[in-house]
Amino acid sequence: MWLKPEEVLLKNALKLWVTQKSSCYFILQRRRGHGEGGGRLTGRLVGALDAVLDSNARVAPFRILLQVPGSQVYSPIACGATLEEINQHWDWLEQNLLHTLSVFDNKDDIASFVKGKVKALIAEETSSRLAEQEEEPEKFREALVKFEARFNFPEAEKLVTYYSCCCWKGRVPRQGWLYLSINHLCFYSFFLGKELKLVVPWVDIQKLERTSNVFLTDTIRITTQNKERDFSMFLNLDEVFKVMEQLADVTLRRLLDNEVFDLDPDLQEPSQITKRDLEARAQNEFFRAFFRLPRKEKLHAVVDCSLWTPFSRCHTAGRMFTSDSYICFASREDGCCKIVLPLREVVSIEKMEDTSLLPHPIIVSIRSKVAFQFIELRDRDSLVEALLVRLKQVHANHPVHYDTSADDDMASPVFHSRSMCGDHRFGDLEMVSSQRSEESEKEERPLLQPDALVTALQQSGSRSPDSQMSREQIKISLWNDHFVEYGRTVCMFRTEKIRKLVAMGIPESLRGRLWLLFSDAVTDLASHPGYYGNLVEESLGKCCLVTEEIERDLHRSLPEHPAFQNETGIAALRRVLTAYAHRNPKIGYCQSMNILTSVLLLYAKEEEAFWLLVAVCERMLPDYFNHRVIGAQVDQSVFEELIKGHLPELAEHMNDLSALASVSLSWFLTLFLSIMPLESAVNVVDCFFYDGIKAIFQLGLAVLEANAEDLCSSKDDGQALMILSRFLDHIKNEDSPGPPVGSHHAFFSDDQEPYPVTDISDLIRDSYEKFGDQSVEQIEHLRYRHRIRVLQGHEDTTKQNVLRVVIPEVSILPEDLEELYDLFKREHMMSCYWEQPRPMASRHDPSRPYAEQYRIDAQQFAHLFQLVSPWTCGAHTEILAERTFRLLDDNMDQLIEFKAFVSCLDIMYNGEMNEKIKLLYRLHIPPALTENDRDSQSPLKNPLLSTSRPLVFGKPNGDAVDYQKQLKQMIKDLAKEKDKTEKELPKMSQREFIQFCKTLYSMFHEDPEENDLYQAIATVTTLLLQIGEVGQRSSSSGSCSQECGEELQASAPSPEDSVFADTGKTPQESQAFPEEAEADWTVSLEHILASLLTEQSLVNFFEKPLDMKSKLENAKINQYNLKTSEMSHQSQSELKLSNL
Repeated sequence: MWLKPEEVLLKNALKLWVTQKSSCYFILQRRRGHGEGGGRLTGRLVGALDAVLDSNARVAPFRILLQVPGSQVYSPIACGATLEEINQHWDWLEQNLLHTLSVFDNKDDIASFVKGKVKALIAEETSSRLAEQEEEPEKFREALVKFEARFNFPEAEKLVTYYSCCCWKGRVPRQGWLYLSINHLCFYSFFLGKELKLVVPWVDIQKLERTSNVFLTDTIRITTQNKERDFSMFLNLDEVFKVMEQLADVTLRRLLDNEVFDLDPDLQEPSQITKRDLEARAQNEFFRAFFRLPRKEKLHAVVDCSLWTPFSRCHTAGRMFTSDSYICFASREDGCCKIVLPLREVVSIEKMEDTSLLPHPIIVSIRSKVAFQFIELRDRDSLVEALLVRLKQVHANHPVHYDTSADDDMASPVFHSRSMCGDHRFGDLEMVSSQRSEESEKEERPLLQPDALVTALQQSGSRSPDSQMSREQIKISLWNDHFVEYGRTVCMFRTEKIRKLVAMGIPESLRGRLWLLFSDAVTDLASHPGYYGNLVEESLGKCCLVTEEIERDLHRSLPEHPAFQNETGIAALRRVLTAYAHRNPKIGYCQSMNILTSVLLLYAKEEEAFWLLVAVCERMLPDYFNHRVIGAQVDQSVFEELIKGHLPELAEHMNDLSALASVSLSWFLTLFLSIMPLESAVNVVDCFFYDGIKAIFQLGLAVLEANAEDLCSSKDDGQALMILSRFLDHIKNEDSPGPPVGSHHAFFSDDQEPYPVTDISDLIRDSYEKFGDQSVEQIEHLRYRHRIRVLQGHEDTTKQNVLRVVIPEVSILPEDLEELYDLFKREHMMSCYWEQPRPMASRHDPSRPYAEQYRIDAQQFAHLFQLVSPWTCGAHTEILAERTFRLLDDNMDQLIEFKAFVSCLDIMYNGEMNEKIKLLYRLHIPPALTENDRDSQSPLKNPLLSTSRPLVFGKPNGDAVDYQKQLKQMIKDLAKEKDKTEKELPKMSQREFIQFCKTLYSMFHEDPEENDLYQAIATVTTLLLQIGEVGQRSSSSGSCSQECGEELQASAPSPEDSVFADTGKTPQESQAFPEEAEADWTVSLEHILASLLTEQSLVNFFEKPLDMKSKLENAKINQYNLKTSEMSHQSQSELKLSNL
């Protein structure tokens, strides 16, 4: 590999390098100790020095220096991991440069020319394309050379980044290098002659955490199934940990959670992932989570600036975030100020005059006639230019329509000429809805619910007491005052004051509209006119499994509420759920979506409720609503850690917090709607739409803290769960304008004693005061860590369920089965790492039954067969593996499951002799053996032995054994036992029998009893060939079936006698029938089994105990090497073909 020339003094390196070749301008050197036999002390010391010191001389064991005659300064221009590699560079220099340099008179010109040429070569290298994306391309290129040489991965294993660090082995630190690639974490150390290599696949990591030990205060601990490894002494541990978090998260979700996980576009191709991409992804994830924006939003810039905040009459310092469709701002002080400006609402972005008081200002104007002033923007011109381009694009994609006509709904004192209501107006803007834009189809479309269900009930005459209505009016007045000062659209200033108003409970008349604004579902609604109506029309009347589940749950959704005791509410709920399932078939419909949608319909119009459901399912609660509810389990695991941090006494009392999870999981899935009185739970939903999942975490902690004393005194889990259930049942909302809904929330315990009642406003206020310190960034980091734990927990569950099914059916020890499962899974994973997915090789599919989640194809099976099968046959092993795969592939989908794989191995290792012979027999008849089998042209296809030989063999001691009597008895016994066979296998043709014999010969190779086995199989083969000829003659003479054997014996010589007839006859004399009338030559399984039983050496071979553990140990060591060597061979073959 060519290196960027840097000047070095050769005299400082004389003891570290040995000169191999030299010319007048170049020197080729070898690192002292490399390649020297005997492990000399000098080599060990140099190796230790390389490991401890981060020196540039530690590039590779070989290098080429540029030397200018008469100068003491030299420049490294190339390095190599092997002698062959460095010799290629040396040859190129001799052929292309050496003769040219003599034309230069000036030494400086020579140095400049060579350095320029080497730099040009570096620019042309294909590997430099990826290297140039890194911060320090030269150093990264050097690290890439070392990584490839040390770990011998295929080219597809992309190195992402590397760090110098220590790996702790007990109390001893090993200084070395940590390499982070797209699929593996690798560590290399060479210290005092001892080499240490660690390779840990990301999918094997069960826990990734920062911790401390006796010697160091801060380390990174990697936990796998069997080991813990600590890494420390990083230059920047925070950076390393974040990159490791991102890599582990991306890789685990790509390989283990591909049910609903969609990678960012920049990460779609793993071989192109860089450290910069991972850092951008982390920033993107934080940006989307903090402002709760759609997943498709891509962050473009983060700029420090200050925003004019009229309510405080000053500029507030913070950061501006710009993405595809949004401009967002967050103050440096948490909770001080936050705004979200959809570009759809932006009218103009202008630069103002730069002054000393207002440096680098810009003005962003929105449709509600409000302007936002940003100052102190660095690189303002390019920022504004990029924003204007995206603004133009957004307006082109979503054209807006103006309408100056008045609307009755706009007369609301809260949202007058500012908010989205009625026909979805913002200021003088009208978003064309499906009802207005397609009036001609109005009668054909299903009639949508025009108002929120609560509004319809109030219009029908049900009124609340005057005292409660007065409280509602007070709240509305407070919100009116707030809107005047802070804004009333989606672009409002979001401050601590609005959080306090939300915590008090949003007025019912404003609730649905504010939910739309806080979640930004209003932007989706305005951007997609007619979308919901089209979905309803398309999904109406379609019947499938999802619609059946929806119908089953419709009447279970808030059955106690009057709005869902008639067809109006039920029909609206049906339309929203069915339309969403049609929009997002990956999620479809999950339980708890019905409860959430019911509440949304109470306070929002039907189309608004649909877009609120989209916001909740697709960005506010990511991965909650799918087959495995991964997102909810991750947040539940985060919640358990928060309990340990904030309520340590309670966590210590409840050693197993999983019992608590059985209750608290529903808190997250239904936002407390299913376990708290509805009039109280809607206040929780208010907080959720404003603060996101943080509100659910802190409220859950507040509930546990309020009951901590009772929970700590509880005797068992059942009592603890009863305490929580009773507490949640007795949470009321005194400010609710309506009466309590339903009768299932009793305010008295079983013994009719009054139970203390908790007001929801007090509980929410306590949650903010005591547990509101969790930031979005902290929650996101906790989610990364616990997603690993949850996904690995699912993997363990899958493994245990598969083993539980397989263990009773095989004789393999459970611990060996676990090892086999790990090998099976790893083989599948390695193909996902480095190979393009083949049509038949589907990835891990967690939605399938446990036994079918991991399956392997023929190539993967061949690797495993070679590693763990006891039937190794040298070059013939691969052919036998192909036949075994075809035999196990019952449904012919080119994939087999773990159960079929171990069932086959169980017969090979633990089966009786007859079971093993039966398996071998089946491997040499269709479907395992095909007509175009690549071994069909074997020379053994011709007859193996002459069938005219007498069946008498000499023994080493001189005795002779005649098998005539044994053969007669054998055929009689077979005739009697034939009816007892459960299912008779097809007979074997001569071609198939020859392949069977070849396999046996291959299996005996290198066996200690090889000679005896060869003699025995020759005896058995001759015997079986004679038997086949007997059957052939009998069939061609018109003899019917084996049942007629006794009658035939009375009138003609028996088949047994004909086998041993006079062998001196000529072929013409022995041929009883013309060739065209001759039947096919065949033998049966019974013939083969009985013949093999006549030879004790063969019986001993098939009945000897086999050691699986040693095979498994070797397989664990060699599995990677086998795969990488195969892939390197393939790449070399492809290279040769491309050069032809």
